[in-house]
Amino acid sequence: DVRYKSDKESDDAKPASLTSLALLGGADDAALTKASKLASGILLTRGLVASPANYLTPTTMAATAKALADEFSSLELRVLEQAECEALGMGAYLGVSQGASEPPKFIHMTYKPSGQARKKVALIGKGLTFDSGGYNIKAGAGSMIEKMKFDMGGAGAVLGAARVVAELAPDHVEAHFIIAACENMVSANAMRPGDILTASNNKTIEVLNTDAEGRLTLADALVYAEQLGPLDAIVDIATLTGACIVALGPDYGGMWSADDELAAKLEAAAKETGELLWRMPLAAEYKDQLKSTIADLKNIGSGGGGSITAALFLKEFVKDTPWAHLDIAGPVWNDKAGGATGYAVRTLSEFVCAE
Repeated sequence: DVRYKSDKESDDAKPASLTSLALLGGADDAALTKASKLASGILLTRGLVASPANYLTPTTMAATAKALADEFSSLELRVLEQAECEALGMGAYLGVSQGASEPPKFIHMTYKPSGQARKKVALIGKGLTFDSGGYNIKAGAGSMIEKMKFDMGGAGAVLGAARVVAELAPDHVEAHFIIAACENMVSANAMRPGDILTASNNKTIEVLNTDAEGRLTLADALVYAEQLGPLDAIVDIATLTGACIVALGPDYGGMWSADDELAAKLEAAAKETGELLWRMPLAAEYKDQLKSTIADLKNIGSGGGGSITAALFLKEFVKDTPWAHLDIAGPVWNDKAGGATGYAVRTLSEFVCAE
């Protein structure tokens, strides 16, 4: 990635150019066209996830969504500003954002098919363009604070998938792409450990750790998505927990769902596209960890299984719609492979476009 080098046009800075490409196995034109469209989405995601936080802010993420909507007539865009989010009661999302000087941007992009939609889905991506941890600041070796530009990896995957879907133009599906974009910063206005936030479904949340912020933004996004009307599925995707990396290592994404049919469709999409995804237990036995004595919920558990309790927390903000949660904290980034991977664009776009 030479975008930020002063001499990016020099021969030393430029990567080696591709001089020839040999395809084996008799790929037809349709397969090559689809591969090219997939690549465009993956490259968009990789570029976003690798962008420094002073370049990719919630505002520039919204501008990226606008550029997509301007390019494809099948995409419609609505960006909710802070006042609109306040009117909708998004206290969990805005609680995370309140410490930042950058304003929040709630992005809702809709793909409308040319034909009658027989399937309606929503993809929600965690959009923390930088996560300092807040007052529970990320500190010390292993905190990865210097890499927290990638904490919008879920949002990046959703925007990449939106591009692929628009390129492939399926005529049977309506898809909603939703991102609650913001920063989690430390300031005099930032939320504090011990604060009580009220989400848009009126559930109250005791914030015991300001670094468990992604689930707070996703909570209001999940409520918003379900209020769009009957949906066949809601899938959220996030770089949510280090516990998922401990459980599955750096290469696998984790999946949680109480709906076996939806889980099977996501597993099939991942297998079809060659991405590693592993279903994890949505263990009801751990739900008590989220009980608060002074609010409806705590934003962290207390007895291990952190990736599971994070998923159980999110489940509290979906009523009836089939829902799945993908934690991509591990595979979003790979230093040995050059950084941002574009993980999940293939799985998500395959899932959306499948009959």
